[in-house]
Amino acid sequence: MKIHIKNGRLIDPANGIDRPADVFVAAGKIAAIGQMPDGFHANKVIDAAGCVVCPGLVDLSVRLREPGLEYKATLESEMLAAAAGGVTSLAIPPDTDPPLDEPGLVEMLKFRAKNLPGPRVYPVGALTQKLEGSTLTEMAELTEAGCIAFSHADAPFADTQILLRALDYAATFDYPVWLRPQDAFLARGGVAHDGPVASRLGLPGIPALAETVAIATVLALARESGVRLHLARLSTREGVDMVRAAKQQGIKVSCDVSANHLHLSEMDLTRFDSNLHFLPPARSLRDRDALINGLKDGTIDAICSDHAPVDDDEKQLPFGESSPGASGVELLLPLTLKWAAENQVPLAQALACVTRKPAQILGVANGHLGVGAHADICVFDPEASFTVTPKTLKSLGNNTPFLGLELPGVVKATVIDGHVDYEVY
Repeated sequence: MKIHIKNGRLIDPANGIDRPADVFVAAGKIAAIGQMPDGFHANKVIDAAGCVVCPGLVDLSVRLREPGLEYKATLESEMLAAAAGGVTSLAIPPDTDPPLDEPGLVEMLKFRAKNLPGPRVYPVGALTQKLEGSTLTEMAELTEAGCIAFSHADAPFADTQILLRALDYAATFDYPVWLRPQDAFLARGGVAHDGPVASRLGLPGIPALAETVAIATVLALARESGVRLHLARLSTREGVDMVRAAKQQGIKVSCDVSANHLHLSEMDLTRFDSNLHFLPPARSLRDRDALINGLKDGTIDAICSDHAPVDDDEKQLPFGESSPGASGVELLLPLTLKWAAENQVPLAQALACVTRKPAQILGVANGHLGVGAHADICVFDPEASFTVTPKTLKSLGNNTPFLGLELPGVVKATVIDGHVDYEVY
């Protein structure tokens, strides 16, 4: 299919473009920018007047809930939700049921996703078998099956000797390792940030120390092993400072932050809304401000949605008994735009945090619109807004703490591999 996207403001952070320009797509690739190629006859024209045309979003943490957890969501529903949010590439954590610890499971997931409309899917393989932290997986075979990195998701990893062995092995073959830093013992039983609000509400806390102790450990192991380390979903001021220092010391480390943590803090818990129960928890205002500033100065590399749809029955419980998780893949762009507007961040810089930079962490040639690149494109109206309701979300999980909030940015079209997978014109 040949597509002509006209009259839009093209923002491509990877190539330093921010100007009005038409985009021409042919054979799944960007055929030209600005000037129509000779002999080009569009099968479809998208009028992007008043809209921004940018690379499709790249999300580093989207739980599609397959295999094994289809009662929470399905591959079909969450792929549609991602496309509706302008997301064209996404990474899947390995904590499915069973975990992504065998090549056959990864190949099945890739096959299912490839045969559905929606984003490119990049599985993250389990670092140990069944995520039990005792026996390493066959990382080479999982890589051949399609895994782009290895992780332990939210599963605890108590034996640091085994973790070091895993990092040593990954470093030998230059496999990236993604870890969410949390000391399982310090966080045990906690459901909220360990601070005055949790104490007042009678909620067991997760101290900031649970994150910083884990970061100190994995940074020391990363320095020893030389592994390419990615720290997922930082949540504390001290954690940001530690990553900043590690980068200055030359440790190969990157990190991301959940969009939830750029806007929420422990102060929001006064509503006792179980939609605010997620991991890591929303922390203090001081921590939230440090995350915002760390993203602005480049210490934090990317924003992810940390999309985790949860069954209604598991959320309609008292806060401490509910299952953690929040839907967010459709809100990644609006929450990024809101963060940028509130903190005077240029739009191109904000979009880089959800396009070019996460694509670099994934190690894939997406997240830009250079001629010859994959035609993965998001067209959105930055001036339009919408109110978040269960009816506006395509995800089967409408468990978001932003219900009822008006957010900026409405996706008008999502093009993936040269096909229009979502359109509201």
